[in-house]
Order: sequence, then structure tokens, then C-alpha cells
Amino acid sequence: MAQDLLKSLETGSKNAILKKRLINYFIYNGNSTISELSRALDISIPTVTKLIEEMCDTGLLLTYGKLETSEGRHPHLYGLNPDSGYFVGVDIDLGSVNVALMNFNGEIVEHRMNVKRDISNSAEGIENLCQVIDDFINGLDVDRRHILIVCVNISGRVNPEAGYSFSWFNLGEEPVAQIISRRLGLETVIENDSRAMSYGEYLCGNISNKKNLLFINLSWGLGLGIIIDGKSYSGNSGFAGELGHYPCYDNEVICHCGKKGCLETEASGVAIHRKLVERVQRGESSILSKAIQEDPSKVSLYEIIDAINHEDVLCIDLLEEVGYNLGRHIAGLINIFNPEEVVIGGILSQTGDYLVQPIRSSVRKHSLNLVNRDTNISVSRLKEKAGVIGACMLARARLFSNMSSGRNGNMTDRSSR
Repeated sequence: MAQDLLKSLETGSKNAILKKRLINYFIYNGNSTISELSRALDISIPTVTKLIEEMCDTGLLLTYGKLETSEGRHPHLYGLNPDSGYFVGVDIDLGSVNVALMNFNGEIVEHRMNVKRDISNSAEGIENLCQVIDDFINGLDVDRRHILIVCVNISGRVNPEAGYSFSWFNLGEEPVAQIISRRLGLETVIENDSRAMSYGEYLCGNISNKKNLLFINLSWGLGLGIIIDGKSYSGNSGFAGELGHYPCYDNEVICHCGKKGCLETEASGVAIHRKLVERVQRGESSILSKAIQEDPSKVSLYEIIDAINHEDVLCIDLLEEVGYNLGRHIAGLINIFNPEEVVIGGILSQTGDYLVQPIRSSVRKHSLNLVNRDTNISVSRLKEKAGVIGACMLARARLFSNMSSGRNGNMTDRSSR
């Protein structure tokens, strides 16, 4: 039924366009009555009634009982059939992959976290990634034909419209989205990981209907997701959010982008790891001293986080330094964007107040009081699931991105999930 649904909506007819608008409204506003749909989308009641009947006959919509009212007839409530289509979200992490399945109503029905696999920047890495996705799909109780679209998060510079990744899997002229799509036999799109995390946090992270959000992805690197007026901002070519490569230091540390002085060289997991190794080699002590002396390259960010949470003084000192450096530049972002919420996410957010307190202190010192007093700084509610949930949500949004929004039909209206 899912593939038949797509074909029926791709005709471009007036009937198909109106059905897309109805789907869009149901996705982001929940179950509704015919009169509510008529008012919200400015479509006559007879037309809405006819479309609803047709969509119920095909199994796309279901009747969810009657709306209780104080007087008069109780109107029927209609909503999407959660089993009419599914979306797969994929988030590539450090040496592992997170993958999830979401139904049409936006509910995560299955997920698999931390699937260990070498996802190297190579053709073999792409094949390994596709194998993880394939294994996940083959293990589901869902017919593969009911999966409408797959969204894969990739770090670095990603052009989601063209399907190209320029930092990872940029192996030739063919866009990586097309390679994965052909391999899986399913429509596939790609997205920047920080942007997907911000979208997941915005839709599902209990942000209290705030419309302007900055999401700081602090892991090995440093990324930024931007939500403006309820919409994910990607920039002209999809490259918005490269906070880690903002030039702000005169150090001689070469960033992985090839330039010197990037913010990421002083405010990231890479910076903490580098400084920890340097200070241990100069004679300072840490829980990780022995491991660093044996082979510093094998000391993971998760081990550093574990040391911080076990009150390792040296690691805490380095994290606080990173937090203060980062907070200074978050202050600049607050002055520019005046957001309602700044969410600290990524792997290093697992350290909680060890990281957030120096960030808040630095923000108070370096931002305008009149601007920052209305900005809340918080830790990601979704934590390690932010990316994979965001990928699922983006898959659904991208599938219907050509919809006409109509009144109250904005693609990111959050009155119901």
C-alpha cells in the first residue's frame, strides 16, 4: 500500500495536491474533524468529506471515534493509519551505527543502538553501512515495501538536496544518497548529523513549543543545528552550522579541515584528547595515564567521559576549559540569533553540569544581558537518540516537503506528535 500511496500522490493532480495537504496537516497536528480540516486548510466541507472518504477507503486514514462536545452532534475524528507507511532513520556514530523505524504517526516502533561496524570513508564503509541498514530492515515485522524513505545522517558538509556529502563518502561523481538508495532498493536522502539532531530535539525533546533553537553538537568535533521560526535552517548549499570551523585562535594546531585556528581545535572532544595526552606526557596524573602511556590513540572519548564522571581532576579541568571556550562563542551566537533555547548535545553532553556550568558562566560574561536573559541553556533530552530520531523525522518531512502548507499546516507545526 505504501508504494501505491506514493504513486497516487505524485500525479500532480488537484486531488493529489489536496491529499498531500491533508496528510501534512494530520502529521503535524494530529487527529481532526472534517470541520477543523476545512477551516485550517481553507477547503470546502464537501471537498474535505470526499477526500477523507477516499483516503479511508485506501487505508491511509482511520476513524478514531467521535469528538465529545457539550451539545449537538458528535463529529467523527480522523487520523493517519500508523501502519500505512514507515520511515527509517540512520545515525552514524563513532565506530557504530544507530538505526530506527518510525511509523506514519511519528512513533518509533523499533530501534537498534550502537551497532558496531567499521564505517570508514571508503566504498567498503558505504557497503558496511548498507549492510547494517539491510540487517535491521530484514529483522523487522514490517514489509520492506511499506518503507517509504530512508534518511542517513553524515557529519560535516552535506548538501541534502543534491544528495552529496563533501566530508565523508565523497568518493566520485555519483552522490552517496544515490549509491545507498540503489544498494537498498529504497529511496534514500542524507542530512548533516547536527542538523538532524537539532530537528529531533526540536520535535521530540520537550522544548515547550519554542520556535527558535540552537543545538550544539559537541562530540569529537563541533557542529551546530539551527531552528529559526520553527524551521530547520540549512543555508544556501546545505552547509550552515559549521561552528567548529569558525576561525578564532592564533594557535598552530591544524584542524582536520586543513586550516589553523578553528574553534574546534580548542573546543571539542579532539581538543580534550590532545590536551590530555600532552599534559599526561608532561607528568600530570589521570585515571587514564597508564592507557595514554601505552597507546594514546586507543583512548576513546567515552573513556574520557567516564573518567570525568569518576571525578578525574585533570579531565574535569580540561572539560571546564573547553566549556568556557565554547561558551564564549555561544554568547556570540546568542547575540546574533536571540534564541529561546540553546541545547547542548553530542557525546560530551553526557558529562552534564561539568560541561554546562562553565558554558553558562562564559555566556553570562560575554553576551549582552538584555539578549541572554531570555535564552535557556539546557542539556539534550533525547541524548544519544537525538540523531536517529531526527533522521526519522527528517525522512518523513523530506518525503512531503513539496506540500503546500496552507494555514496552520506548516511542516513543523508542533501541536501534536
